[in-house]
Amino acid sequence: MAIDTANIELWGDNIPWLCGLREKGRAAFKQYGWPNAKTEAWKYSYFNKKEFEALHIDNTPHHCDCNGHCHCHEKTATPFAAYGIKFCNGKLATEDFDLPAGVSVKPLVEALFGGEAKKYLNKSFDMAKFPFAALNTALIENGLMLVIERGTKLDLPIFIYYHQHAQAANLYNIRNLIIAEKGAKATVVEYYEGSAEQPYLQNVVNEVFIADSARLNHYIWNKEAKVARHIALNSVQIRQNGYYEAFVAQSECALCRHETYIELLQKGAAAEVNGVYRLSENGKSDITTNVCHLDEHTNSHQLVKGVADGSAKAVFQGKIHIAPNAQQCEGYQQHKALLLSDEAEIDAKPELEIFADDVQCAHGNTCGDLDAEQLFYMQARGINMAEARQILIKAHTDDALGKISNKNVQNWLLEKF
Repeated sequence: MAIDTANIELWGDNIPWLCGLREKGRAAFKQYGWPNAKTEAWKYSYFNKKEFEALHIDNTPHHCDCNGHCHCHEKTATPFAAYGIKFCNGKLATEDFDLPAGVSVKPLVEALFGGEAKKYLNKSFDMAKFPFAALNTALIENGLMLVIERGTKLDLPIFIYYHQHAQAANLYNIRNLIIAEKGAKATVVEYYEGSAEQPYLQNVVNEVFIADSARLNHYIWNKEAKVARHIALNSVQIRQNGYYEAFVAQSECALCRHETYIELLQKGAAAEVNGVYRLSENGKSDITTNVCHLDEHTNSHQLVKGVADGSAKAVFQGKIHIAPNAQQCEGYQQHKALLLSDEAEIDAKPELEIFADDVQCAHGNTCGDLDAEQLFYMQARGINMAEARQILIKAHTDDALGKISNKNVQNWLLEKF
């Protein structure tokens, strides 16, 4: 049975404001239409609508049927010291969050029932511009609300582990609200891992709100099953002197599209949005960013590095928007990729949209093969061709990974990439 967004039974159908929000999501998704080759923002990454219609939604309560071998049965599932939160097949599985004072986490359904989520839901983006976020809103139910309270400074990261192992063609919708209140400092890591053999679609929306002088480090590694599609919107609002450091790492799967939309709302707001992708077979990676400077003295920096081999396809779309009143801003963006096969493809579209005259902005893009002189130099010193290539590839990706300020996270990803 194909997905029917209008008739599927969801928790909270008796809450008027929630029903109204879901209806707005359905209307926005219907009005936008299915992204296709003529949809500018999706022309490099669209997929067949029929594949979506073959998916199902599991709206039953969480129940793991993997005979005790799933991560949701473990106390923690973190590769380094961290506060662990777990999702299993799209549903929050953690029962005891074991978090320090100054941090509160609730399943989204609790935050919906209590009304705390209403203040934040769909307040950071326009559904008319993000079709899958509109779909996520139409089916909103699973996810969490994470609040780092005023002045709280966490000593360890919060590590959110998502694991997909259900042998069913499912659509998973996850909506997370992440709030860093005034003066708070925290690190959040999201790790998506899939072992399912059936194609599935992970549709994630994170709404992130960073208050005055707060700092949030937000690192995401998408390591979904190779048959999976992962579509995510990270929508962020940053207030005066707030700082957001983001990093997205993408591995091989049928499609991994991560879109970051940032609004630098007030003076002194800053964001650093970096990333890396490494594809060696026939995977598809899409890193899309849109950073909007909406006030003076705001700053943003972006560096994305990638590798495409085999018959893989990679996409980078980056946009910096400077509003008319956003004077004395700085915005920089760079994408560098290695294209290692005649069958591989990289599509890059960096953009600057500037409506102020006293700014410093730059963007750039380079794509090419490994440096022949460097390879020759290494071979002349006894390093065989295969090893020399791997050394240069790793040096290329390590440059971006070096931007991660949390050393535990950086070392973890350096080891894996």
